[in-house]
Amino acid sequence: GADPVEFRSVEFFTAHEALLLDYEKAMSRTDYVTGRTYDTSAHFLWMGERTREPNGAHTQFMASISNPIGCKVGPKANPEDVINLIKKLDPDKTPGRLTLISRMGAGNVLEKLPPIIKAVEQTGHPVIWVCDPMHGNTKEAASGHKTREFADVLSEVKDFFVVHKQLGTHPGGLHIELTGDDVTECLGGISGIMEKDLPMRYETACDPRLNRVQALELAFQVAEMLAK
Repeated sequence: GADPVEFRSVEFFTAHEALLLDYEKAMSRTDYVTGRTYDTSAHFLWMGERTREPNGAHTQFMASISNPIGCKVGPKANPEDVINLIKKLDPDKTPGRLTLISRMGAGNVLEKLPPIIKAVEQTGHPVIWVCDPMHGNTKEAASGHKTREFADVLSEVKDFFVVHKQLGTHPGGLHIELTGDDVTECLGGISGIMEKDLPMRYETACDPRLNRVQALELAFQVAEMLAK
């Protein structure tokens, strides 16, 4: 298997969406000392906006494992939905157990996110708030390529920070799809990628990713937000 030296020089953690339940269940093991069950396919598992029904199979599975877990929260979510969900996923209010990953889409954050944060804060559940500015901003270009506008990604991140500053809560992280390669999958940024450029290096096997330059541009923008 892969064993690059970097894996032994840093703390290296893995995460993925727990989408295929047959796979996740097959990878789950129970610790005979503690009696707790862990999904060994990754350190951190999350479930998506489309699979987070409070009474659904994915929620039941996620509630049964002791890994730190996350859940995507999109613009259709309301405070009541989210409260019902977190009560099932983190009944003991364990710090570090549950991450809520906002993926509202640019233009929706300032309206949709504050009521959810306020409701969750009132329950006393110590959730971690993370922003996914990618999945709510996907669109189809005229060429048929699935793409994202860098400006939309940046806008959602900025609004995420604004909301937390207004409410006095803590922005806990970002969930970004990116690559170190000079691909042409997302539009805009200082590299100026246009729709006509998409076919040049559209290499993703799934969703469009920020390229090397766009990722660095976003990182510098976030650093400026944190400094304010």
